Amino acid sequence: MTISSFFDPIESALLEKGYLENSLFNQLSIHYHGFPDLKGIQIALVGLKESRGAKRSESIARASSEIREKLYKLKKGPIPYQIADLGDLISGESLNDTYQNIRRVGDYLMRQQILPIFFGGSHDLDYGQYLAYQKLKKLVTLLTVDSKIDMEEAGPESDRHTQEIILHQPNFLFSSTHIAFQSFLVDPTLVAALEKLYFENVRLGQLRDNFKEIEPLIRDADLVSFDLCAIQSAFAPGAVDTQPFGLSGEEASQICWFAGANEKLSSFGIYGYDPYFDDMHNKTAQAAAVMIWYFIEGFYSRTDSLSFKSAAYLKYMVSMEPKPNTMVFYKSKRSGKWWMEIPYNDASRFERVSIVPCSYSDYQQAQQGEIPERWITAQIKLY
Repeated sequence: MTISSFFDPIESALLEKGYLENSLFNQLSIHYHGFPDLKGIQIALVGLKESRGAKRSESIARASSEIREKLYKLKKGPIPYQIADLGDLISGESLNDTYQNIRRVGDYLMRQQILPIFFGGSHDLDYGQYLAYQKLKKLVTLLTVDSKIDMEEAGPESDRHTQEIILHQPNFLFSSTHIAFQSFLVDPTLVAALEKLYFENVRLGQLRDNFKEIEPLIRDADLVSFDLCAIQSAFAPGAVDTQPFGLSGEEASQICWFAGANEKLSSFGIYGYDPYFDDMHNKTAQAAAVMIWYFIEGFYSRTDSLSFKSAAYLKYMVSMEPKPNTMVFYKSKRSGKWWMEIPYNDASRFERVSIVPCSYSDYQQAQQGEIPERWITAQIKLY
């Protein structure tokens, strides 16, 4: 399979902006004169223009180009990048065709050990991002950042796509986590229903109370879907359904850095930007570009091998009464991050999810004879 036929090259006007030598633009392999050679590439930028799933769309098709213009101007980091901008994915004849195009491209890139960053388009396009994992024969964990939980019974796809992911057959979703939702936008019975499935949901206020505690949740994700409406309208006026309340620009960027630094994560998406509603400086495009920049920086700061039997990890065993008799924790010597081991029966199905990210506070809680809630929830999911 070749994926070049799925893409349009970037607009020539973007190449004529005159970028400085130390800009990100000069670190990228760009689809313009020809499709980039993907040999040695680690990250692929995939622009999306699809908007048929949105409740309203004035100029979503322009989103990827506006974000690119801001992204290209940012300064490159100290580590040489191996990044290609593949251009804009060609939308299908139907909305479902576009989902399938995203699936095919995502599947191809991940099999080549290339992490796709999808940007632009409406938030329902994360359904295609999720479908890319269907043939990889592994259970996956989805983390969504959104001010709402998009599981309405009716309406446009952008209001229903999370439900499509959860109900999709065949089911390869091990867990779903939703962070930064705002209670006045979400039906409490929906939150209760998701909790019965042992899916984790973190309100904006809870996130703010202890921001560092969301890092293990992000570190457990295989794919992250970020709707820009989770950010305050002051920072992202061009996000569809943006609110006066929400994440700050700094918090959004920190979440993206956490996601990039997650060795387990293999795809990332930023959705929900409509330039029509942005301010005269395209502030939202700038915010999205900086978020991608932080994700890239996080990616190039990855240090952990996740080989917990290696000398790179310290193993801690905590005696408990009555059960479990012993809890096992691991700490990375390089990053200082923590994981805990969850007993399981089905080795073939659950091997890759039996050691889960945690925090130092979970280890401290176990030392005091208390079983961490994170441990309990993880074990329930395995049985």
